[in-house]
Amino acid sequence: MPKYDEYETPLASRYASPEMRKIFSARERATTWRKLWLWLAEAEKQLGLAQITDKAIEAIRTHLVVSDEAFQVIAAEERIRRHDVMSHVFALEKDAPDAAGIIHVGATSCYVCLLISPVNVTDNADLIFLRNALDLVLPKLAKVIHNLSQFALKYKDLPTLGFTHYQAAQPITVGRRAAQWMQDLVLDLEDIEYVRNNLKFRGAQGTTGTQASFMEIFHGDTSKIDQLNKILCEKAGFASCYDISTQTYTRKVDLRIANALSAFGASAIRIATDIRHLAHDKVLDEPHEATQTGSSAMSYKMNPMRSERVCSLGRKLSNINVNFSETFSSQWLERTLDDSAIRRIDIPEMFLLSDSILTLLDDVTNGLVVFPAMIKSQLEQELPFMATENIIMKLVAHGVSRQEAHEHIRILSRETVHVMKIEGRKNDLIERIKKTEFFKPIWDDIDDLLDAKLFIGRSAEIVERYAGSNGVVDGKLEKYKGYITSTVTAQLHV
Repeated sequence: MPKYDEYETPLASRYASPEMRKIFSARERATTWRKLWLWLAEAEKQLGLAQITDKAIEAIRTHLVVSDEAFQVIAAEERIRRHDVMSHVFALEKDAPDAAGIIHVGATSCYVCLLISPVNVTDNADLIFLRNALDLVLPKLAKVIHNLSQFALKYKDLPTLGFTHYQAAQPITVGRRAAQWMQDLVLDLEDIEYVRNNLKFRGAQGTTGTQASFMEIFHGDTSKIDQLNKILCEKAGFASCYDISTQTYTRKVDLRIANALSAFGASAIRIATDIRHLAHDKVLDEPHEATQTGSSAMSYKMNPMRSERVCSLGRKLSNINVNFSETFSSQWLERTLDDSAIRRIDIPEMFLLSDSILTLLDDVTNGLVVFPAMIKSQLEQELPFMATENIIMKLVAHGVSRQEAHEHIRILSRETVHVMKIEGRKNDLIERIKKTEFFKPIWDDIDDLLDAKLFIGRSAEIVERYAGSNGVVDGKLEKYKGYITSTVTAQLHV
């Protein structure tokens, strides 16, 4: 239940999914730390450290999930020790006294420094959280791309007015516009997949990354250090460790991930802003529930609130990489602790933001509403201007001077713009042309020149090649098809 007398981030209380919130929960963090201690003890025992007994390992394994009572112990100890990881060590000792020796003392004094050092516990845990969160983001992003591919294919040949500079331009199709949104998200998918596939583990590297403490533990046997890290990677589910670590894994890793997610945030804003503009023009809309209220005062309103929320959350996500850039560049030598507090905030936040935006985009893209009559009306207001080049070419084919034809069109177009802008009347350029004797040679051809499909080029083909069967998108989404076909559209929490 919410604590109504205490602040809670809206990302957790209103927007993000339970799955993403769980990854960054206090219990998940504390439990993962205990798993890391268990894995290290198991690996060291496997490599011959006699001090680590089966009884001690079983004691840790039995108490992996941190109880509410243990959290109370942790909170009390942290007030005394001013060290969060040491407080967790103390709580685990209390839960599993048979393991106290290997958690707190270990084989040597260097082993103590290794095991209770926050960088080895928290950094490896953070890499696990980063991996798990990326694994949650990727299929959700694939689902949104799939939604748009279905939409684009459905409307691949429905002409609609194009815009450049937000001024009327050559027509495209509704599906072709959606394909552009889709391509941006596919680029994001590729970037996020890249950082996910190249994510590695820190492993057991020692206090400054030299593995000196392990040289003492294993009496200079470097092969056992390598084997230790191989075992840890296998247990944690990573292919390998980073080649170089200092007291932490390089914060460049966080920055690479943040760059990919921030780029996705920019794409989300771009798409949602287009939808908001199109909703203003009444040619397309996001889904609305029958009971949804648009305004407390203006009861007729149907605001694009989901797309507005995407823009709001996206504004934060698209800029969050700046924090990671500054954190990375501010690390001195082998490390400083000014990264700790901000990473506790920003790492969960960038994923909670991404997750929240994906929930919104899944809902919106799965229920986009198209209004063909309004699209046709909008086209009819501008299409006569678009057709003028073809009209001029028809006249030229009848032996009329192009320059003379151009001048007649220019004069009539200016007159038409005047009645549209000053008098608020509809576009009457075609009527004017049909009443002007100069254009008589092509009067019978003019109506045929106003077919919107004459102006959309290869739009339908482009959509089909990109989003259709065996198209580009089909290949990109292949690995996510199980998720896409088995998952219902994300439901908004509020």
